[in-house]
Amino acid sequence: QVHLVESGGGLVEAGGSLRLSCSISARTFSPYRMGWFRQVPGREREFVAAISWGGDTTQYGDSVKGRFTISRDIARNTAYLQMTSLQFEDTAVYYCAAKVSSVDRYDYWGQGTQVTVSS
Repeated sequence: QVHLVESGGGLVEAGGSLRLSCSISARTFSPYRMGWFRQVPGREREFVAAISWGGDTTQYGDSVKGRFTISRDIARNTAYLQMTSLQFEDTAVYYCAAKVSSVDRYDYWGQGTQVTVSS
């Protein structure tokens, strides 16, 4: 069974930084791709960033380009989301997700971590 566990969320002032981590519980599991999403109550889930597990390709949502950086540590089986220049609009629950193949669907999801940016 594969579990994703996010950590690193919290309260930060506007302009500040946070780093989220997503730990994959199954050591023998190598995802095809890892992604970060976020959601505000009453709104649709928003794509934030994604990275191939090989690390050669990354994607970012338009609202976070230039401010957020996705990375992964294969040895630690962990993905990260470094967030800088945080804005009030970045306040949301952040979820990590893993794909097992190139099919356009994420197969595993974490429980989410709250990020709150004070203005």
